[in-house]
Amino acid sequence: MNTGKASNQALSHWLTAHKDTALLCIALGSLLTGFVVRLSGFPDIAEDIWVAGVMPVLSVLVIEIVRSLRRGEFGLDIVAALSMSAAMIFGEHLAAIVVALMYSGGTLLESFAEGRARHEMSELLSHVPRTATRHDNGLLTEVPLEELKPGDLLLIRQGDVAPVDGTLESDYASLDQSALTGESLPVRLMRNQDVMSGSTNAGETFDLRASRRAADSTYAGIVRLVESAQQSKAPMARLADRYSLVFLAVTVVLATLAWWISGDPIRAVAVLVVATPCPLILAVPVALVAGLSRAAHFGVLVKGAKPLEALAQIRTLILDKTGTLTDGRPQIVSIHSQGQLTEDEVLFYCAALDQASKHPIAQAIVAAAHQREMNLPIPVDIVEIPGEGISGHVAGRDVVVGGADFVQKNFGGPGIALTGVDDGSVLVSLAVDGHLAGHLVMADRLRSGTADLLAGLRKQGIERILLATGDRRAVAESITQGLGLDAVRAELTPDQKVLLVLIEHKNNPVMMVGDGVNDAPALAAADVGVAMGARGAAASAEAADVVLLVDHLDRLLAGLFVARGSRRIALQSVYVGIGLSILGMIAAALGYLTPVQGALLQEVIDVAVILNALRALRITPDDTMTLRHDDRMVEAPT
Repeated sequence: MNTGKASNQALSHWLTAHKDTALLCIALGSLLTGFVVRLSGFPDIAEDIWVAGVMPVLSVLVIEIVRSLRRGEFGLDIVAALSMSAAMIFGEHLAAIVVALMYSGGTLLESFAEGRARHEMSELLSHVPRTATRHDNGLLTEVPLEELKPGDLLLIRQGDVAPVDGTLESDYASLDQSALTGESLPVRLMRNQDVMSGSTNAGETFDLRASRRAADSTYAGIVRLVESAQQSKAPMARLADRYSLVFLAVTVVLATLAWWISGDPIRAVAVLVVATPCPLILAVPVALVAGLSRAAHFGVLVKGAKPLEALAQIRTLILDKTGTLTDGRPQIVSIHSQGQLTEDEVLFYCAALDQASKHPIAQAIVAAAHQREMNLPIPVDIVEIPGEGISGHVAGRDVVVGGADFVQKNFGGPGIALTGVDDGSVLVSLAVDGHLAGHLVMADRLRSGTADLLAGLRKQGIERILLATGDRRAVAESITQGLGLDAVRAELTPDQKVLLVLIEHKNNPVMMVGDGVNDAPALAAADVGVAMGARGAAASAEAADVVLLVDHLDRLLAGLFVARGSRRIALQSVYVGIGLSILGMIAAALGYLTPVQGALLQEVIDVAVILNALRALRITPDDTMTLRHDDRMVEAPT
């Protein structure tokens, strides 16, 4: 008894998991068996076999229709149920089993197409690690990701996926970031460089110092965004649901007229059969999901089909400055020695003291020293005044680093005026043992290739490009000189950025691009909000509709290209598919198509529109576009 019950439960579970396949096998087996029996001289039994094959498909279909109606959803599955029911009532059993076969086959084909369309997004999810190897008091321990905390030292073996964001503790590492960025070539990192979670170790084993918990790391955020995107539904798809009611009404009216005028109910059955199912509900979701997947391949994570469709219609672009139009990381432009120190020694003392500061400029100075492979001593007796400067002892010498006024006040000597320091630069002064020792000139420069990028965006249909920044006007205008922006809005508060978005929205759909917490309200207010880099501020990534998985603005080009291409393909499939379906329905109403011929014709149309929708998986930016990968320019991947 228990064995039989267990067998029934196993069969029930298998049927649930493989419903579409099971229904297709039932319909196909019934059709073929009926033909064999009919050819053997038993036509009545063949008819009964075909009826038996239709009933499971029709029953499952009716149950799904009832569930959909309870959820307030109305679809064209009703047409399929009507066509099978009408064929059964009027004795067209062969047509009914053909419709059942075509419907179950079409459903399976659609599931396969959507699975294929989600390939790139599924690849992102498939790399999620579950455990990590941690150094524990000289031992290696396999621990769940939930137990990891900042500061843990992890061992990343060849083929392992970095489970958390961190810094490289070994001399170098070769990382495969293709699942995140689409770039096929491994990236080589050196000691103390940042490692992005989700990267696969393509070289020798290395040590990683965790900088975040697993739940807060880049890859965990990407996974959450991907899961959210996979559950979305685009306005175009919702529009298809609304149109399905109109199409059903047209189908029923045409079938009724064909029956009434000709007096032949079989013509009505043929009309219903040709309308089952409809390209309107097949092409749109497949094309848009394929677009989401293709965009993810290029490092552009769109949170759902709705923002993908909105992205395709953007005409106005508003850019934040710091971290978006610029690198957001101050760089040393020049080093000026004052007194006996060399330029390298000026950098050495500044960097050694700045190890004790978390200020972005201090961190940039330390990074520059590491790039020159300087061994920095640990500073002591640290006193820091936030926003002004820092003092302490380095290698037994009294050192002060900070703004010119702060340093001058601390060592009491005369200042120095430097020429050639523009409005967009920052001057960092150094005093050693009570004497002015030198200056570092630092600046947050435009991202390389920005002018070409903006020109490319205009070619993609962006009609108006503006800069919105909280920085001073002189700095904003200096940075953007020669870029040909339509407007520069400086010294804006977060509320004023939102107001700018709303004003521009009155004329055209607006895309806002930013990376900081202060950009989050404007990102949420825009038709499409884009957050720079998956490691950007959590608030901006949460508010945005699109997240660039790598910190390169040029990914917008690929994102726009894919969004517009997938929307165009979806519309093509709909227009062509609906047009062919209507022509077939008219032919059936006039008596030129039998129900069986109509079912075969509609299946050909369905297969054609689904295959056309899958073309969105092959959308590739044209030859004029290049994508940036870790300070290298490479041709857009194919």
